[in-house]
Amino acid sequence: MPRHADRKSATRNTPDLRPRPPVMQQTLSKPAVVSGLGYWSGREVRVEFCPAPPDAGISFVRTDIAGSPRIPARIEHRIETPLRTTLTYGGARVEMIEHVLAAVAGLGIDNCEIRVNQVEMPGLDGSALPFVEALLAAGITALDTPAVELLVREPARLGDDQAWIEARPASGQGLSLRYRLDYRDLPSIGQQTIEFDITPEVFCRELAPCRTFIRKAEAEWLRQQGFAKNVTTADVLVFDEDGPIDNELRFEDECARHKMLDLVGDLSLIGHRIVGWINSHCGGHRLNGELVKILLQEGQKLHSRRRSA
Repeated sequence: MPRHADRKSATRNTPDLRPRPPVMQQTLSKPAVVSGLGYWSGREVRVEFCPAPPDAGISFVRTDIAGSPRIPARIEHRIETPLRTTLTYGGARVEMIEHVLAAVAGLGIDNCEIRVNQVEMPGLDGSALPFVEALLAAGITALDTPAVELLVREPARLGDDQAWIEARPASGQGLSLRYRLDYRDLPSIGQQTIEFDITPEVFCRELAPCRTFIRKAEAEWLRQQGFAKNVTTADVLVFDEDGPIDNELRFEDECARHKMLDLVGDLSLIGHRIVGWINSHCGGHRLNGELVKILLQEGQKLHSRRRSA
């Protein structure tokens, strides 16, 4: 049976000023490999997650291109593409990276080199779970360098009445997310609201298994355009009026949870851990990316939790 989300209070206006315990940067203990087909291209792609030194951050390396160009996973390299997150830098490009980044960020990995041999990441089952399982099997190692955090000090909001996203100071000492999904014109999805304090444990249990979803009409249009030829209703949640076709939900509100999974991945393009409360109403990749830009442009304080003497 699908599960329900935990409901939490949405009061997030007062920053938590209590002393913070030291949080150290993390990387992988050893490489991890995941392979599969890209949803859009249908091409086989190999993704190798490799350990990286302190302050290296997250970057993609295109091993199929001469010189193996590196693409830092930062918001300044994001370009707008439909239905996915794409980065480009130095003439190289990577697409459909949001699930990969969500897995890395959700597990609290600060430094990782992601070596890929195609432009598009594998779709797998439409969730971040296969990436999470591979990363956990490789192991996560703490480094002797404090993590850098972006503290949300002042409210920031953008969007319109139909879709918007806002950031406010956190009442806790980490990242809390709220997402509202509104598909009232398709009752089999309907309206869903979830809220979680994001920790590795919560991410693995509540968000990582949640899969990509799409309307039946949208799926048919993509096929007509020559995309997703190898994707079936077993790979993504395709909804008609009666619910997912030839598939079963893992959670009753799996669609909203998947949107939050995407949000975790997109927020990682800020390049640091975030301490704040972020509320999205029907937002997607574009609004997620624009919020990251605003948080950086408005000079939200970067704070490093140092070891006490």
